[in-house]
Order: sequence, then structure tokens, then C-alpha cells
Amino acid sequence: MSYMALYRKWRPSTFEDVKGQDHIVQTLKNQIISQRIGHAYLFCGTRGTGKTSIAKIYARAVNCEHPSDGSPCNECGTCRSILSGSSMNVLEIDAASNNGVENIREIREQVQYPPTDGIYRVYIIDEVHMLSAGAFNALLKTLEEPPSYVIFILATTEVHKIPITVLSRCQRYDFKRITIDTIAARLTELTTAEQIEAEDKALRYIAKAADGSMRDALSLLDQCVAFHYNTTLTYDNVLEVLGAVDAGVFSELLRAIVEKETTRCIYKLEDMVIQGRELGQFVTDFIWYLRNLLLLKTAKDAEQILEMSEDNLKLLREEAQLIDGETLMRYIRIFSELSNQLRYATQKRVLIELAIIKLTKPQMEANLDSILQRLNELEDRVEEGVALSPEMLQQVSRMSAAGLGTGIPGTPGGSQELSQEAAVPDQVALPKAQLEDLKLIRNDWGKIIRELGGAKRPSFRETVVEPSGESCLCIVFANPDSYAIGSRPTVVGELEEYVRETYGKELYFKTRMKNTGERLNTIYVSDEELKAAIHTDIMIED
Repeated sequence: MSYMALYRKWRPSTFEDVKGQDHIVQTLKNQIISQRIGHAYLFCGTRGTGKTSIAKIYARAVNCEHPSDGSPCNECGTCRSILSGSSMNVLEIDAASNNGVENIREIREQVQYPPTDGIYRVYIIDEVHMLSAGAFNALLKTLEEPPSYVIFILATTEVHKIPITVLSRCQRYDFKRITIDTIAARLTELTTAEQIEAEDKALRYIAKAADGSMRDALSLLDQCVAFHYNTTLTYDNVLEVLGAVDAGVFSELLRAIVEKETTRCIYKLEDMVIQGRELGQFVTDFIWYLRNLLLLKTAKDAEQILEMSEDNLKLLREEAQLIDGETLMRYIRIFSELSNQLRYATQKRVLIELAIIKLTKPQMEANLDSILQRLNELEDRVEEGVALSPEMLQQVSRMSAAGLGTGIPGTPGGSQELSQEAAVPDQVALPKAQLEDLKLIRNDWGKIIRELGGAKRPSFRETVVEPSGESCLCIVFANPDSYAIGSRPTVVGELEEYVRETYGKELYFKTRMKNTGERLNTIYVSDEELKAAIHTDIMIED
């Protein structure tokens, strides 16, 4: 007997065998049990999620002589004839090759005749979006008012191509992508039944590579097992067959990019080419790797979202500390653009090398996020106490002139007006607790603004923090547009939450616009410092 592919051999035969579509299965079973059967259904969703399989199960269930909890028995004469394909009551039509008006007219003529055996005539039209406009129009009347014994089940992967007139006549069911856990559990079940030895890690990678499609997962498993016949299927075997790259390579590549070691990155890419790795898959997987890093850095409880071992999570946490969120988003943007270019490229390696050079040398790009990354690096060096060369200072000045300054008084890109006023500052005495809070925030103001994220950061350019009472600080804006963004309650609340988590202080922030002619260079000192300076007692009047 000839070999049958795994996805055909293990196609679900009852509703209980269907994995990952419980919301649809339960609804259809309830309709059969209660005899509330519709006349037209639209199954839509990505490939390999069970649309056609459920359509065939439903066609048997509505005609089954002895249904069990809404599922077909697959033992009666009607079920067996449908399973063998000899039944005249269930017709499966491929709309990709039968998409003309004449094909639909044949269906309209056939529905006039009741079923020879069973209860319903079921028409399963696969890839229904391929029908021509005329074919859709010819189907409309029959779809709206078919005979009581006719059921239409339309299946498509591109629901947006279905006319609204057809959508309104059908019960629509959206098939979800199947989770990695569900696919991996199914693969484990099948390998046990087929007596195939495979590592859990290998099956899980196949489940991830299937991208939510059970059929794709079974096809990939078939391919890997065939290549490594009669041996245990290992994780390395799967990577070899699928041309994929291990996560450890991504870790090494990212560290080389962060350290600006272009040559090392190129050698890493060359190693992958020599090993025969598929470059398009490498780019896709690296984008996913960067996405995981970004989630871990920005989302709360990201560990619950990321499906990986504790060892990999630990490594990911270490790397998340090496890079900021804005730079990560730039990396993802460059590789996402690269992914689109690779579809039609003949020199994929050259395009990938060019993208890597962009990552390691942001000065070669003149767009906004590249300049922001370079500016962040310079600011980090200043905070670490590393002296800047005259060339670097000129570079900062040029970026500030382009409107990308830090916005922090006393640094390049701050307000020129503020720097001019700094020559003759006033001195104001504050209680010790208020002065400590003010100094704490003012000293780290640049760092706090960077941590808030790229979208909010520009609005805090040219801002000054001043005291506003006990446990309260006021942010003074010089620009009306920046004030409109920075004064939003959500932004202020996020700022307060960051201070609470980072410094353990319950501080509150207010916002206001700078008054015309107002000077913002006041120096705040403690009562003791002011007394020592003027050598006399101070009387505070209400």
C-alpha cells in the first residue's frame, strides 16, 4: 500500500479530533443537537486551521443516522458513503478551478432535486473568494433562499474578497491560528502513535515554524522524519532540514551589533550561508527575536507572553539590558523593510549585509530614529563620565540644530534663551525634604525622559522642573505644542508611576506653560545654606 502523508492520514474524522477551534466546534455541535441547522455557513481563516475538515465532519453529522453528541458516528451507511466519496449528497467544489457562471448554474440546477439518501445535500465550496463577480451574483438568490434540504458551506482564506451581499447571507465563523502548545501536544500524540522518536524541543520548534497551521506542522514533521529516517528526531536535525538558525546565533549576532563590530556580524552571516541556512527564514526569525526583546523590555509580565524556557528567558533578560527600546524599534524597522525586499531579490546576502551595516553604523542613515540612537549613545557617554571630543560636540550641535536636541537645560539642544539667562540666576530657599526631591528628579531628568519612550520624549524638550509644595513638582513647558502632549493625565500618571517604581518616592507632578519673559534659571538652596550665605536669621511671612 502506498504511503499516505501525515496530514491526510490524521485528518480529523469527528469534532472531538479537531484541535484549537473549540468555539466553532461547540457551536456547530449545539446546532445539530438542537436541530437549529442553518442553510449557509462561511468558514474563514488562515491555511491549515481546519476549515475543510470541519466542513466535512459537519456534512456527515447532519446526515448521520446515529449521531453522538453532535458528532457523526462514521459507522452508518451514510457516513461511510460520504467518507469514501461515493455519496451524491455531499459535493466538494474547488472554486479556484470552477469559478465561472456556468459552474454556479450547474449547482442551481442540482439543488432542485432532493437527496437520494440522507437528509441534506451539502455543497462545500473551497477557496470561494476565487469566484468571479458574475458567479457570485448567480449564487446570491440560491444562497439566500435554498430548498430546506440544501446547506452551503463556503471556505476561504481571504474573507475581504467576499462581496458583502454574500457575507450577509451566511453565518460567519472565524478560525483562529492554533497555538504553539496545542500544535506541539498534537505532534507528540501523533509521533507516539506512529512510533517516531522525537525530542520535545524539536517538535516545539516545528510547531512554532508552522505559524498557527496544523497542516503545515504535520507536513514539516513528515519532511523532517523522512530526512532522518530510523533515528531520533533532534532539535539540530529540525534546524538542518528547515534551514533555520538556533536562537544562540541570534544572541551572538545581537551582541556583535550592539558592540558595533561589523566584521564579526558579517562573519556570522557567512557561517550561516556556508551551513546552508535559508536567509529569508533567518531574517524572519531574527525579527521575531527582536520582538521578544522589545516585549520583555516594555510590557509588564512579558514572561507570560513569551513561550520559551527559563534558560532562554534569562539570556533574553541579560540582552534586554544592553539595548534601549528606541534602538530595538529601529532594528525591527530595518529588518522588516529587508524582509519585504528579499521576496524579489536575487542577491539576498548583499541586502542582509547592507542591513547589518546600517545597524552597526547608524551614522550612515539620516532618518530620525538613527539620529536619536546616536544622540542616546552620546548622552550615555556623558552620564558615564566619558569626555567627548570636539568632533563629538560638533556632532551633537548639528543634531540639535536639526531639532533633535535633548531638551535638557545645560546640554546641547536645550533652549538658547535658558542658557542666556543662566548668567544671573536667583536663589530661593526650600525646606530640606523638598530640596532633596527636586535635586533627585533634576539630576536624573534626562534619564527619566528617555525611559518614557520615543513618542513622549520630544514633547519634554526645553522643560524645567521646579518645586510646587511638599511631595509635588511642576514641569514648566516652553512650547505650546509640547505642553498639549506632555500635560495629558496619562503621560503625567506614567511619569509618577516610573518615579514610584524606580526611586520608591510618592511624588506628584503638575504642568504649566512658561509665562512671557519668565526666567527659569532659579537656583534652589536649603534654609541652612541660605543662612550661612547671608549670616543672618530668616523670617518667613505668609
